[in-house]
Amino acid sequence: MTDVQIKRVYEPADNGDGYRVLVDRIWPRGIKKDEAGLDLWLKEAGTSAELRKEFSHQPEKFEAFTVAYRKELDGSEALKRLLELAREHPKLCLLYGAKDKTHNQAAVLRDVILEELGGETG
Repeated sequence: MTDVQIKRVYEPADNGDGYRVLVDRIWPRGIKKDEAGLDLWLKEAGTSAELRKEFSHQPEKFEAFTVAYRKELDGSEALKRLLELAREHPKLCLLYGAKDKTHNQAAVLRDVILEELGGETG
């Protein structure tokens, strides 16, 4: 099974990261594209502008955010692409720009990917 981890894009790239995918819709401030160490920027995996504004990185809204974001992801091309990548690479690193390492879209994405992969028989 694929190892799916999450990491702030501001942290240095590491050999143990595996395939690195930025899952923010907006490019993170202060990071140069050639220094981010990305394999892919999958903008479509980020939350909608409306959901991002509603959540506003407030931990007390994370539960409602998670439910709404999962609905956005359901059947999306972005999720399909991430599942393909998870099947192709033994390690997948989802990168995000938020300061909160627990309450962010990459944490939700990781859970969704692992749930989807766990449901597969092999």
